[in-house]
Amino acid sequence: MLRTQTHDRSRRTVQTLLRGLLALSLVLAFTATTADAARLKDMASVKGVRSNQIIGYGLVVGLRGTGDKAGARFTTQSLRSLLSKMGIALDPAAIRIANVAAVMVTANLPAFARTGSEIDAVVSSIGDAQSLEGGMLLMTPLLGNDGEIYAIAQGPLAVGGFSVQGGGASVSQNHPTVGTLVGGATVEREIPFSLVGRQEFEISLHNPDFTTAQRTAARINEAFAPGVAAARDSGTLDLRVPEAFRNDVVGFLARVEALDVVPDKAARIILNERTGTIVMGDRVRVSTVAVSHGNLTVIVNRTDQVSQPAPFGQGETARVQNTEIEAFEEKSNLSVIENTVTIGELVRALNAMGTTPTDLISIIQAIKASGALAADVEMM
Repeated sequence: MLRTQTHDRSRRTVQTLLRGLLALSLVLAFTATTADAARLKDMASVKGVRSNQIIGYGLVVGLRGTGDKAGARFTTQSLRSLLSKMGIALDPAAIRIANVAAVMVTANLPAFARTGSEIDAVVSSIGDAQSLEGGMLLMTPLLGNDGEIYAIAQGPLAVGGFSVQGGGASVSQNHPTVGTLVGGATVEREIPFSLVGRQEFEISLHNPDFTTAQRTAARINEAFAPGVAAARDSGTLDLRVPEAFRNDVVGFLARVEALDVVPDKAARIILNERTGTIVMGDRVRVSTVAVSHGNLTVIVNRTDQVSQPAPFGQGETARVQNTEIEAFEEKSNLSVIENTVTIGELVRALNAMGTTPTDLISIIQAIKASGALAADVEMM
């Protein structure tokens, strides 16, 4: 009797553990999928809803002798023209512009920006001014590519740097010839765009991909109704407003933007030889390869092993991959081993040998040229 109770208790314990492991595996799988998901508003945008660039030419005054030099004739001409409009006539030879700098003013006009709203602007010197610190931008019209004025900028600059000279020495920090006009540009003209009465929209993916487009359309149809979204190509989705949202287009687009979608990742490596930067995704794989760079030899090997559960156990037979990477500096003949490995494991092995970023970039390019790297390599 005691033996039977002990056996039942052990069986219940095993069943409880198995249920716990199953629940844990489901949680981990859900967590992994959720971690890869992103909001649709971070992956795409509604066609037509975008910002527009505007630009203008102006003058910054009030500088403490750090403005343009006498050789900047456009600054002298601009100042003379400005003063003449105010009824002041000056001899060009008598104008001193040490406290004045000619600048270009740029800004982004957001979608749905209304007349009277304030936007930020960036002010950049185009002459030989040393610093714009403490300067004041005079009234500057900002134009679009159609030549129309869309905003007026004026106000004090915020410069995150300084430049000091004296006694043949100079000290500078950050970039003192570029400043920011926080809320200093006022919108004067609106860009017409209305959502009222529209029943169809186009969604543009920031990173076109057929798999991502198909997943996005399926996710939208799942959230609303079949036929609401359809993928036209790898970067465009056609969106139809459901009957229930015909009078609430903004609410419909807000719900669409809030949907979570798991984007598909392309195998890509970004290389910047100037800075030694290497960026890669987890989809990058290296197949059969043996690398020799100078006196550095790298051999990649991955073997498959079978994990067999105990007899009468509840587990399943699983395949386990063991990766071995050898990297050594000596004269040796190359050995080719048939298997695959991630590029991350290869880079870690090379880093352990103290390989420089330049050598890493050269090795990755050589592996790509040999056909052993299943990824796109982009040079910056």
